[in-house]
Amino acid sequence: MNATVAELLKDKAKQASQTVASALYAVAPDCTVANAVALMVEQKISSVVIKDNEVMVGLITLRELLKGIHLHGEKLTQAECRDVMKTNPPVARLDDSVDHLRGLMTELHITHVPVMNQDRLVGILSFHDIARSAIKDADFENKLLKQYIRNWPE
Repeated sequence: MNATVAELLKDKAKQASQTVASALYAVAPDCTVANAVALMVEQKISSVVIKDNEVMVGLITLRELLKGIHLHGEKLTQAECRDVMKTNPPVARLDDSVDHLRGLMTELHITHVPVMNQDRLVGILSFHDIARSAIKDADFENKLLKQYIRNWPE
């Protein structure tokens, strides 16, 4: 079964409605890293979008924060998000396959991908979202196989 990014986003929203809100969290490029980290901790998220005039200009994930510590040391919290964000992050489209997304993330060694619908940011997918989807698909296939085996002709 080759699901699309749109289906994965829909499933993520359904999962989020049972636990945490599935809102997109963003800060401005001149926001301090300390404020961005506080948002990430408070919302229990591992990435934050950087927007300038409602346009995504970058992304901060845990990887960018680690690079920021390396570059800025103890002054990282006072740095602006524009100084540590990943500019022009790779993006997915709604009609991309989950296999394509998984390949992109694996090839580029990234954990989060913004999802665009034309020029509008509609979500963020993480490797965790892909893993949860794979587990769900494997469970479904497992149930089908067990049902098939139970009904095996004698």
